[in-house]
Amino acid sequence: MIKKKHLLVLGGSSDIGSEVIKSFLNLKWNVTAHYNKNSKKLKILQKKTKNLKLVKFNFANYNLSSEKLILKKFNKKYDSIINLICYLDNKSFDETNLKSILKSLSANALIPILIEKIAVKKMLNQKFGRILNCTSVGIKFGGGTYTYNYALAKHSLEFIPSSYKNWAKKNVLINNLRIGITNTKAHKRTKGKDLKKRIKLIPMNRMAEPKEISSYIMNLATDKNSYITGQTISISGGE
Repeated sequence: MIKKKHLLVLGGSSDIGSEVIKSFLNLKWNVTAHYNKNSKKLKILQKKTKNLKLVKFNFANYNLSSEKLILKKFNKKYDSIINLICYLDNKSFDETNLKSILKSLSANALIPILIEKIAVKKMLNQKFGRILNCTSVGIKFGGGTYTYNYALAKHSLEFIPSSYKNWAKKNVLINNLRIGITNTKAHKRTKGKDLKKRIKLIPMNRMAEPKEISSYIMNLATDKNSYITGQTISISGGE
């Protein structure tokens, strides 16, 4: 058990993100929550505790200057990093272009990977670290009609570097959690998605709830996880 615990949540304003943050705050962790636009839930949480810091940044609109600024801003000591970013552009494969693909890759995968890269060095020094990249069950199906870029970016995020084998010797563990359809606003704002029809394809015949997903995240992104690393684990109701 480590004495001082600091969590970084990327995409903390999401429905799952707010549940995760509440759970970690209940464990007395210090939490840094990144968000892009909507921070209403986070600001309400922040008023109730001194342990929550908010950082606003749009990872989709980046250049070399902003990249350096982002990495400098997140160059801290974290005991756990959870990537829950959900940048959706609602573009189909036929509609996509280089700019759209790069924005989605940058927000959902590339910038988070670079942040994790600099954090790993500090985790290795303290001989403790947990990294959890939350991806999507849509990867299995080539994405939805209007979520091609999102699924492509999440697929990229699942690429775990072979270095994880050396990290494990110093108690730094990295995993992917492939999340299925969940009762969040992200799914409701996806263009052309018929949720009732989509739910019928799930063997459990229902969506997951944010609190359910949060509990699995807690098990993988804290010291409760003492032995799982280098894995992609699905929580998708059987899909």
